[in-house]
Amino acid sequence: MQRSKTLVVQKQGVGLRDPSWEPASKMSEAWWKEAIVYQVYPSSFKDTNKDGWGDIKGITSKLDYLQNLGIDVVWVSPMYKSPQADMGYDISDYKAIDPIYGTNDDLAHLQSELKKRGMKLMMDLVVNHTSDQHAWFLESRSSRSSRKRSWYIWKDPHRDEDGKPLPPNNWSQILGEANSAWTYDAGTDQYYLSLFTPEQPDLNWENLDVRAAVHDVMKYWLEKGACGYRMDVINLISKDQRFPDAEPSLGPDKKYHPGGKYFVNGPRMHEYLQEIKHEVLEKYGAITVGEMPGVRDVDEIVRTVKSGTGELNMIFIFDIVDIDNVPGKVRMTLQDWSVKELRCIVDRWQRIMVERDGWNSVFCENHDNPRSVSRYTDDSDEYRTYGATLLALMQTTLNGTLYIYQGEELGMRNFPKSWDPLKDYKDIEAINFWKKSLDLYGDSPKELAKQRKVLERKARDHARTPMQWNAGTNAGFTDEGVKPWMRVNDDYQEVNAENQLSKESEELSVWQFWQRGLANRKMHKDVFIYGDFETVGPESEEVFAYVRTGTESGKWLIVLNFSGKEVDWLLPVGVKVEGWMAGNYTKGKPDKALEMSIALRPWEGLLGKCVG
Repeated sequence: MQRSKTLVVQKQGVGLRDPSWEPASKMSEAWWKEAIVYQVYPSSFKDTNKDGWGDIKGITSKLDYLQNLGIDVVWVSPMYKSPQADMGYDISDYKAIDPIYGTNDDLAHLQSELKKRGMKLMMDLVVNHTSDQHAWFLESRSSRSSRKRSWYIWKDPHRDEDGKPLPPNNWSQILGEANSAWTYDAGTDQYYLSLFTPEQPDLNWENLDVRAAVHDVMKYWLEKGACGYRMDVINLISKDQRFPDAEPSLGPDKKYHPGGKYFVNGPRMHEYLQEIKHEVLEKYGAITVGEMPGVRDVDEIVRTVKSGTGELNMIFIFDIVDIDNVPGKVRMTLQDWSVKELRCIVDRWQRIMVERDGWNSVFCENHDNPRSVSRYTDDSDEYRTYGATLLALMQTTLNGTLYIYQGEELGMRNFPKSWDPLKDYKDIEAINFWKKSLDLYGDSPKELAKQRKVLERKARDHARTPMQWNAGTNAGFTDEGVKPWMRVNDDYQEVNAENQLSKESEELSVWQFWQRGLANRKMHKDVFIYGDFETVGPESEEVFAYVRTGTESGKWLIVLNFSGKEVDWLLPVGVKVEGWMAGNYTKGKPDKALEMSIALRPWEGLLGKCVG
């Protein structure tokens, strides 16, 4: 097929430091910095008891697969007892495993098997809110005089002219912005704050007993061998106690608006996190990564993760996964993005953490975002492998703790556009979004089509389809004759682990490429984990390139063609390639020019060893 071709011209010295520059002093080393973390979404990973839901025994059955890939830590999304209003993020008992996943004994066996392989288990901590079926909330809700009433955030209603109760303010629900963040309780004639869904009431962290109870939960699992926590929306735990109205950012015709200004990185957040650090985390040497949506302030982020004084090891910085969001709007929006923006984001956070002694997390996927190969590259049959391996090359060569989401190592992609929003989508955010879209645009096919496109591109459901283990019935996720809780992606006969592990050809499968990249990352950890970072070359609409420099393994060049075009890329003056060591179009060393113009194919990535 005929493809367009682009010439990327480099200006002399662009992106390069002064020749007298010396590598940065060696960063302090830690096991959690070098760990490769693999996120398991348990309902979709592997079903062994034939009920259509993944389970703990299913995770245990695949530990050899994960070890062979190069995984050190298995992070499992919530498995605690839950009514499953939000896929386990509505917890009704923090110390019990939900029967749908197994038992506490099953988890103990998983930990034992991990330990045999030199691997660790990381748990998910969800303590901004509980389930409305948690014993704490049931007691809190029972009466205004309950001793746990103040464990949650209760407020008197406003009233309309007829005396009908109205929410205390205009904050919108995070997983459905057409709805109020407050839920009315007729029994006690008050509203409780429920930022995500009515089934997820927010805990009142102003209450010392609440904080002590959270510390107790954390200690419980650490004592049982967990190595640490991914901390769900941990920057929302402190609210502005005035609870003022939000600015009408969604327009004057909307009743409710995002109130993040008053609860994202709230006034006492650092105090609460420091308390967790000193009361719990320091005593166990735990790994911690905070999910902190909505924060953009560099000083705030560095304060949280700075070596020695910060509260957490690292946080998930969402700039890359928010790159196609409309600024200032909710997540379920869509805008175009550019390679220049991607380069700017990566460069910014790589440099900030190196220069200010913080630490990054490296990721492109998780359970709350669509598949990366569909989002950032080309997931067509022709280019899916190249797009997925391009992203793998980028991630395995960046500074920070690396997180891989299940199926990412296979290049799993979004499910087809033909899937029915009313039948095949399961996530509460997608359901609320489509319900709102039908209400608003049901009589406008053109506008409804735009909303359908957002759903098809951005829905969290794309990451939650069952893991594709083989080409057999149900992709090997569950047995023949069993209906999975969610439909298996249509492409499982081609895109599956069994095919990729056994592939023998001139090109590596996505899984094989990840395996090689992880091994190379560990072999040259002074470069790819602890080394210095510098973008090279001018800003480009197609190519993003950078140099990593270590204290022992020297200087390495990474060149990434984030386009479906053939590109002639000129090496910057001052960067001399000794040899191309890896690429995503060949199993062996790429046969590429070592100077002047480098011919790049669509979605091609190269790793080169530099002179000096």
